[in-house]
Amino acid sequence: MNIVLGITGSIAAYKAADLTSQLTKLGHEVHVVMTPAATEFITPLTLQVLSRQPVLVSLEDEKNSWKPGHIELADQADLFIVAPASADTIGQLAHGLAPDPLTAIYLALPKNTPRFVAPAMNGKMWNHPATQRNVEQLKADGVQFIDPASGDLACGYQGTGRLAEVPDILKALPLK
Repeated sequence: MNIVLGITGSIAAYKAADLTSQLTKLGHEVHVVMTPAATEFITPLTLQVLSRQPVLVSLEDEKNSWKPGHIELADQADLFIVAPASADTIGQLAHGLAPDPLTAIYLALPKNTPRFVAPAMNGKMWNHPATQRNVEQLKADGVQFIDPASGDLACGYQGTGRLAEVPDILKALPLK
């Protein structure tokens, strides 16, 4: 299965390394696409080694080919998942904005491609009416959510907003 794994700016990005590794071990081809903010938490090189694929971070990365790589990735995707998904990226997806390769791929996905989002953020941000409106819009668009877990948050608070554990994410995905 060809999987596009989006990683956004969140302390939970370190869990994406385990997710990438697990998906690859299960025999899937994992194409990691990171937002620039995600690179502040985990390096593209780590994910490139784990996925055995180039990692796309900016549209500048596509200069090696005449073909737009983000369109090719969208066309070939059997599954699209963003884990972790920040409030910012959820908002961009909900409003059809495409400032980076990850959001551009989302907009270019064929209609039948399964889409999943696994949020990770501060509990106040998760519960904010604007975030919840964006989540509802994405659900109306056919995106499936892997709900955030409750517990200790990186900001020192307790509440809902932790990225779901990797085994729970794997269970939620329709992996062939």
